[in-house]
Amino acid sequence: MTECPQCGTMNEDDAKNCKGCRVNLYWAFQHHEELTKLRLSRDLPPRPQTAAFLVDTSKRVDDGPTAGWLHTTIKKFGFKGAGKKVSTMG
Repeated sequence: MTECPQCGTMNEDDAKNCKGCRVNLYWAFQHHEELTKLRLSRDLPPRPQTAAFLVDTSKRVDDGPTAGWLHTTIKKFGFKGAGKKVSTMG
C-alpha cells in the first residue's frame, strides 16, 4: 500500500490515481513537496481540494489502459524510487 502525499489516503501500490483526491500518484511523488512549499509561500492551504469534474473524470478512467512504460517503471522502482531519474525516451 502507498500513502498519497497530497491527502494521506492509502492506495494500492500500482494505482494510477489516488482514490481519495484523484491526484496522479506518479506526478505527486515527484512534485508534491515543491508544490506544497509554493502554496504555503502564497498563504494557500498545502492540500488543495480537487475540482469535482476532475474527480468524476479521473474515476471514469481508473479502469482504463495504463501506459506500458509507466506501469513497468512503477512496478520496478515504486512511485518514490522512480522519481525524476526515469527517462521516457527510448
